[in-house]
Amino acid sequence: MAKSKKTSVDRRGFLKGAAAGAAALVAKPQLADAQQAGGQNGQPTAQNRGVNGSAPAPTEVALARETGGRPAESSRIIEHPGSDYMVDVLKTLNIEYLAANPGSTYESLHESLINYGDNKMPEFLTVCHEESAVAMAHGYAKIEGKPMMALIHGDIGLQHASMAIYNAYVDRVPIYMVAGNHSDGARRAPGVQSMHSAQDLGALVRDYTKWDDEPLSLGHFADTAVRAYNIAMTPPGGPVLIVCNAEIQGDPIQGSAPRIPKLTLTTPPAGDLAAVREAAKLLINAERPQIIAQRMARTPEGMALLVELAELLEAPVNSQERMNFPTRHPLAGTGWQGYQPDVTLNLEVGDILPQARIDRARGAKTIQITSVSVFHKSNIQDFGHYADIDLDIGADAQATLPALIEEIRKELTPDRKRAFEERRAKLAEAHKKAWDQQIESAQYGWDSSPISLARLSAELWPLIKNEDWSLVSWQGFISNWPNRLWKFDKHYQYIGGQGAGGMGYGAPAAVGAALANRKHGRLSVSIQTDGDLNYAPGVLWTAAHHRIPLLTIMHNNRGYHQEVMFVEEQAALHNRGADRSHIGTKLWDPNIDYAKMAQAYGMHGEGPITNPDDLVPALKRGLEIVKKGEPAMIDVVTQPR
Repeated sequence: MAKSKKTSVDRRGFLKGAAAGAAALVAKPQLADAQQAGGQNGQPTAQNRGVNGSAPAPTEVALARETGGRPAESSRIIEHPGSDYMVDVLKTLNIEYLAANPGSTYESLHESLINYGDNKMPEFLTVCHEESAVAMAHGYAKIEGKPMMALIHGDIGLQHASMAIYNAYVDRVPIYMVAGNHSDGARRAPGVQSMHSAQDLGALVRDYTKWDDEPLSLGHFADTAVRAYNIAMTPPGGPVLIVCNAEIQGDPIQGSAPRIPKLTLTTPPAGDLAAVREAAKLLINAERPQIIAQRMARTPEGMALLVELAELLEAPVNSQERMNFPTRHPLAGTGWQGYQPDVTLNLEVGDILPQARIDRARGAKTIQITSVSVFHKSNIQDFGHYADIDLDIGADAQATLPALIEEIRKELTPDRKRAFEERRAKLAEAHKKAWDQQIESAQYGWDSSPISLARLSAELWPLIKNEDWSLVSWQGFISNWPNRLWKFDKHYQYIGGQGAGGMGYGAPAAVGAALANRKHGRLSVSIQTDGDLNYAPGVLWTAAHHRIPLLTIMHNNRGYHQEVMFVEEQAALHNRGADRSHIGTKLWDPNIDYAKMAQAYGMHGEGPITNPDDLVPALKRGLEIVKKGEPAMIDVVTQPR
């Protein structure tokens, strides 16, 4: 457990001296209190004895100790706290970063991380909200392919983080969380320590975490910490929680430190070979197969496997949620006009009911490959509807594709190959036609103000296309214009959406993804929705403080436009006018100045940009700042969609 000292000052020796001085200062008042409470022998006198000879009223020092002041602890030196050992355990997991909003329930672990652990592996990132800490870890994992740690303060911090945890749970993204807690009721102080503690802290989020545990000893912590990482990373991925009691953090290590288990990641479950062969035959014999890929590609290899499968079958690929198929590939899309699939292969699709109903109505076949089939809980309804499926393979889709590709190669005949080639020609023609239509559509409203999202995306593309770029924001609220105009062909170029549709994800997830991109020298760009940013804008300070290069372009439509449309729809349904649909949905009167917001948090802010001719110069200035290693924001007043 020994650590080499990196400075000429012995830190713990200094603390001993300082504590001794502090103890001397409080010794006289404590002695005086004792003498006042009793006689010369320290026994209670008649005047201060309680009613009917009961114990005396607590002194000021004793009361302070019971309510959290803890003056007696000032002379207490713990050379090797349990939190030092916890840091040793965490380092074996190679977690690069942790994000935290400082909290007293993990104060011992906090100190050990930044001093004993040298603030490396993991490095402490300061955030202003626990929801942002988890959402940053969400975005980071979707780029880096491994968890980032979120350190959470007691029950209040866990409640703050809960929305972000739910997003990651539904999105099947690994998040590694440690929450502090004061479990021992006899040792925790009244007031804050009690209010921020829980008998079963994990129960607050157990319905939407993959696994949680509350270790009762350091050896138990080591076992739990390694197991939690493995569980988070095993498909389907998800958030895991370790409740770390303040007692085992702060108490000294007794005897030799427990052994730290070796981390061995579980091999992802692949599909049953007989079922894979059946799927291969269905796909080979299909005249109009289609592939729907939602959360399939966990790694760059997953994307390569999907391309290989699509090209082997010459089948169109409808890519959703993640970057798992190149957007300008001739097979990208849904096929030509009137293309009605007779076999649909769903890869890690959350809710296949809509497509399955269409397939069933016309006698088509539906195949599903997803690891979620072997992981279900009952309370949260994220598993969607139960659908009619002809072949349901409960396995990780990426791990199953090599076997599926091999079986197709074995069964493929020259006649079927010729049929596939004819299909590819038609699909390539349809893809080009659809692409040309998107470019034509982007020209509508080109000179309008507020600025169209099509023009925003089109003007940005030439500025970044020759860079190693990454879009770290969701496209759902910007009409998918980047997907319709840009060329996506690398796995890290798009991270997808929230998972559960919870707002407040966008800004911190973009910062987390940009953090992951930073070491690779990639240019991170976010088209940030205004409503989402206002949930937790403090993450802008985190980006500025930690020098995380990110170009944030505000999609400032001055409202929650999705909800505007909902209210308008209801007004029409109720046969009423839509002139009041802005009430409760629009962010105006006053308008929010996002450039000043960015500046207040210490980063470059520019705008609002309302003239489309001013857009490109502003974007260029922002990109120059980001390329120097700093974050920047360009506020653009935009069309609603």
